[in-house]
Amino acid sequence: MRAGFFSLVLCAVSLFSAEAMADVSAEILDFDDLDGWADDDHEAALEVFLNTCPDMDEGEWTRLCAVAQQRPNARSFFELFFRPVIFGGEDEALFTGYFEPELNGSLTRTGRFRYPVYRMPPNVVEPWHTRREIEEDGILEGRGLEIAWVDDPVELFFLQIQGSGRINLPDGRTIRVGYGGRNGHQYRSIGQELVRRGIYQAHQVSAQVIQSWVRRNPTAGRELLYHNPSYVFFRIIRTRSSADGPLGAMNRSITSMRSIAVDPDFTPLGAPVWIEKDGANPLRRLMIAQDTGSAIQGAQRADVFYGTGDDAGLEAGRIRDPGRMIVLLPIEIANLIVPEV
Repeated sequence: MRAGFFSLVLCAVSLFSAEAMADVSAEILDFDDLDGWADDDHEAALEVFLNTCPDMDEGEWTRLCAVAQQRPNARSFFELFFRPVIFGGEDEALFTGYFEPELNGSLTRTGRFRYPVYRMPPNVVEPWHTRREIEEDGILEGRGLEIAWVDDPVELFFLQIQGSGRINLPDGRTIRVGYGGRNGHQYRSIGQELVRRGIYQAHQVSAQVIQSWVRRNPTAGRELLYHNPSYVFFRIIRTRSSADGPLGAMNRSITSMRSIAVDPDFTPLGAPVWIEKDGANPLRRLMIAQDTGSAIQGAQRADVFYGTGDDAGLEAGRIRDPGRMIVLLPIEIANLIVPEV
């Protein structure tokens, strides 16, 4: 049915955006409709769900989190207390991948390490200065906002796209940085710009292809980076262990191949999400929505977290696949949104 019904019930289901949902369809499915459901590792998904469900303050979620903390059989838990709901199912999903990059850097500026990783400046009024003004005009120099300096401006650009990363220092220490704010300008895809210019076709574009082109064409490449006026600032973050994943939007560590970034207007943060990603390497898996991203917009849109380092980056950079995604909602909420006829 059409989700115009949301306007009547969203006061009781505050994790959704009534405005965003106004024209989005919603349909309850059966677990038998989920391709590959029986073959997944539901216990692994439950562990990731438990990492963030205590932070969900909606009544039904709080109750189910308490049940999950008793460590029930995972598959039975999801099937007994949730219903699969597909939003915007008339549209094919778009799955991309992201990762936690590792950069080489220094706490002091040197001949090698000369590209600054900035903290959020005080008193930023959006929209603020553009990427070109920040980098080319040096408007932040000398203000003590540098967290570190890195040796590669292209990797710094992609650090901003990913939103978090690790900076490996010469003495063996590592600084972990996470999203600290932005300048308020709209994100513009440089991959799409390369396609628009006829340099590549859409299926050829990946993070690695873009990086290679920018490095082969340093002057034109720098101009290409300025095509995206959005600029991301960072903060130092600390996790319980260096083995933990970076912090997601819920301020908890995310998990490789079990955490996804979603549009929170359509998918509640912390919710289980069944993904059916097609493409060269199909994926059927129960994920947990624990992150967001400025480029992740829409009911059928998700970014899969592939892990840390270059290998994860290679995998994530190849992903731009169709499929569908289904949100698992507590039964009471699902029935509010899509009442039985």
